[in-house]
Amino acid sequence: MLEEITQIKEVTFEIKKTFEDRRIDRYLAARLPDYSRTFIQKLVKEGAVVVNGRSVKSSYDIQKGDTISVRLPVLEESKIVPENIPLNIVYEDDYLMLINKPYDMVVHPAGGHPSGTLVNALAFHCQNLSQVNGPLKAGIVHRLDRDTSGIMLSIKSDAVHSHIAMQFEKRYVKKEYLAVVEGEFDLDSDEINLPIGRHKNEPQKMAIRRDIGKEAVSVYEVLERFRGYTLVKIMPKTGRTHQIRVHMRSIGHPVVADFMYSSSESCYLSDLLQKEREPGEVPIIERQALHAHKIEFFHPIQNKRMEFQVDVPDDISLLIKTLREVRPQRN
Repeated sequence: MLEEITQIKEVTFEIKKTFEDRRIDRYLAARLPDYSRTFIQKLVKEGAVVVNGRSVKSSYDIQKGDTISVRLPVLEESKIVPENIPLNIVYEDDYLMLINKPYDMVVHPAGGHPSGTLVNALAFHCQNLSQVNGPLKAGIVHRLDRDTSGIMLSIKSDAVHSHIAMQFEKRYVKKEYLAVVEGEFDLDSDEINLPIGRHKNEPQKMAIRRDIGKEAVSVYEVLERFRGYTLVKIMPKTGRTHQIRVHMRSIGHPVVADFMYSSSESCYLSDLLQKEREPGEVPIIERQALHAHKIEFFHPIQNKRMEFQVDVPDDISLLIKTLREVRPQRN
């Protein structure tokens, strides 16, 4: 893989604090959000990741004082390689398609990530994709974070792309997300209107920024309460980067297992039982418990509003089932 890329850049991380149960592949996937964990594991296997000057395995647990160097391939703008990656197609016609995106899939090549993205899969599946946003974002009119699963709209025609992009801009597109978050809400529903901008000290993160932030509005509705956790439906009115994750954290209810904005990168049964972790225990979920559940938009060719939704995947479903069993709402 690396030998096929003409340019390489090197990124270095210094570990300045102790992490609990932090494999190097998980750490790097979190620090490099434009790269999937699978891609990171390939880099490790090929020796492109070294710790203190030595090659390691993906299972290596990082230690305080480690220096991690990563050699990353740089992708040229014009090169998109179609890849035979299975797609869960919810709907398709000559103008657009709806995909149920799995978690740990990057939407489009960025930051040097040349493969394994949704765009690579779309390029294999479709003869034509809209080019409004350039070849690296062919067919992409909106995006989901790498570890957010759920419904995504992809466009084949430039004219249809421009029409639907205008719908996003004018907030005619309606989206609903489902999330399991930490804590118990006092209100059954509310609107969060807090501006979001780049974090002052950590550029890979976003934050509430009243100085330079852009308008960001989210409406939430409580669906089910548990002891210490809540299942919520969230309807963003704007589309800022990490908007739901930042808004939920800002009101004291970060999304469960959100490495960037919560206290942990995974959730175990022992966590819910408030017990010591069992040796070899497998996590219930090891990515943010956030799912794009529904989208509604106007189809400019069929001249009608269309609505699509997809159920939560197995890991979020298991988390909800486990919460019902071990942390039911107080009577």
